[in-house]
Amino acid sequence: MNVTRWQIVCRGLSNRCPNCGGRTLFKRGSLFELNPSCPQCGLKIERDEGFFLGSMSLNYGVTLCCFLTPVALLAYNHVIGATLAIVLACVGALGMPIFFYRSSRSWWLMAYYFFLPQHLPANLGEIPSGEDENI
Repeated sequence: MNVTRWQIVCRGLSNRCPNCGGRTLFKRGSLFELNPSCPQCGLKIERDEGFFLGSMSLNYGVTLCCFLTPVALLAYNHVIGATLAIVLACVGALGMPIFFYRSSRSWWLMAYYFFLPQHLPANLGEIPSGEDENI
């Protein structure tokens, strides 16, 4: 294998293309717009319609576990007041998914190729065309 699982994880955590390592997942100058394919190597980033529903679930889970649950526990144990907890929960429920959007998209792509590294064009010895790649 040309691209190892360790490289896939490192690239995923730094929002890089899992195939070539380029910083090309998102369009230049855009915070939220994903490239359909990597401009450097041609890897199809938007794999199929609905592929990134998993990243939405990941984003929801991180928001729930890392932000909303601690706020609820603090309020339940009377460390913070109910009004503050409601305000924090509302701000967190809206802000955390926006803040974590780019990472969740990258991490979902990382998870896919971590479990199926043989699907990466670099591991197949191919140069993807970008349009007709259906692996």
